[in-house]
Amino acid sequence: MDWQTLQPLLTDTTWVGLAFALGLSARVVGLPPLVGFLATGFALNALGVSGGEALQKISDIGITLLLFTVGLKLEIRTLVKPHVWAVASLHILLVVLIFGSSILLLAAIGTPLFANMTLAHAAILAFAFSFSSTVFVVKVLEDKAEIKSQFGKVAIAILVMQDVAAVIFLATSAGKMPSLWALALFALIPMRPVFFRLLEKSGHSELLVLFGMTLALASAEIFELTGIKGGVGALIMGLLIAHHPKASELGKTLLGFKDLFLVGFFLSVGMSGELTWVAILIALAVVPFAFVKTALFFTLMTRFRLRARSSLLASLSLNNYSEFGLVVAAFAVADGLLSVEWLTTIALAVTISIFIATPFNTRVHRLYSRYVDLFQKTEREKRIDAEVPSDLGDADIVILGMGRVGRGAYLRLSEVLEHKLVGVEENLQKVEAHRVAGINCVHGDAGDYDFWAHSGIRHKKLVLISLTNHNENLMSLELARETGFTGKMAVVSRFPDEQKELEALGCITFNLYGEAGGGFAEHVVGALDIKPA
Repeated sequence: MDWQTLQPLLTDTTWVGLAFALGLSARVVGLPPLVGFLATGFALNALGVSGGEALQKISDIGITLLLFTVGLKLEIRTLVKPHVWAVASLHILLVVLIFGSSILLLAAIGTPLFANMTLAHAAILAFAFSFSSTVFVVKVLEDKAEIKSQFGKVAIAILVMQDVAAVIFLATSAGKMPSLWALALFALIPMRPVFFRLLEKSGHSELLVLFGMTLALASAEIFELTGIKGGVGALIMGLLIAHHPKASELGKTLLGFKDLFLVGFFLSVGMSGELTWVAILIALAVVPFAFVKTALFFTLMTRFRLRARSSLLASLSLNNYSEFGLVVAAFAVADGLLSVEWLTTIALAVTISIFIATPFNTRVHRLYSRYVDLFQKTEREKRIDAEVPSDLGDADIVILGMGRVGRGAYLRLSEVLEHKLVGVEENLQKVEAHRVAGINCVHGDAGDYDFWAHSGIRHKKLVLISLTNHNENLMSLELARETGFTGKMAVVSRFPDEQKELEALGCITFNLYGEAGGGFAEHVVGALDIKPA
């Protein structure tokens, strides 16, 4: 049986199964699954398979949910900080100028795919290359337990600003005026209390999922009817409910569904254009320019008073091209602003850039510690408040991580020991709250080389690490060894294998789950005043 006979038998279900197989293969070798999804599209394209109606619907839903969840992440307080909005805006401008000029030069000499490009075409293409991958960055930060770190929050905020810029482009790319009915969309603003009430009543399971998907898809449809791109409606609806306390839970609930439906988008991208040697060679030639983006990010961040370490880690996490750039390119192709070949080329560039970015992000801490003196020469003397070095004072005992576990340990130790204590917390709001409550707490990041090297923690008698994330605990222990810590270390763990690994490193350990039952029983005995047998 030849391929021509088998091809009609392939269904959308077959493609999804193949996407799972290649996505799993990508994960096994340490890459994001989206690399496997794009590879699936390329493979099916090479075999002459075209996407079906079901696949296109899945793709459209994925983009709508992506834009809706972007709206849910918008925090105006974070975005208005100069080291976020100014860095993101200036970076996009510089990339468009540098990349756009290079594209026009290649067009002038008749390079394939670039020939006959106008200034507008070059600007749109450079704009698509200015984005960094939200999926990749979030995955890298989560795997290293750094998504709540200072540099992690900066990277995520810059990604949100890039997403906002992309949505503005999508709103204006069609080049047509909305209908008069678009004015009725302002009625959505006074309806916020209704949306809030429905969100509160939706619970925490399937109704919450249905509520979020209904809002996203319905808002997209309504905006389309008025002549505005549906993706803009999804983002605005997300923004309208972003400040509700359950907005974060809604975003997390929809995350898996968004990623699932985006599989359809990645597959359709791979199958949308012919995979030619010209596209492959241009994609390979474009990938090194990602390091130009990284250098621009690092320079801008240090100029806006971030430390060299934060700037380096954030910049390298953004050292790639983006799936959102694919969304922009897809809309540009649909509007006739770019040829369909560019969609395939950009998809290849995204895939290859992620391959290259992965090892750099895996070794970034070693890179910083090895060349710390060189990097610190780029810092400005005055820094933003979140980057000011911590002073641990004359405390003998340090508690890293002042969540519920760390705070409980601090309060208990302050009752039974005469030693001076200090808590360290990376969340500035929590630091202030602890100080108001009378707890000696300072701002700091347990995974920060500079913190271990310059805060004086190396000379303390005892350090308790209550971060609950095993990777984060191991990173702290590695930094302690690198910087010459000589005291005792006590670390919390969740699972027996983690506890054994920490004990092998010479730590005092406490299994949160294993010891919780005993603590609960002791509390009940104390409350009932039961005498021991």
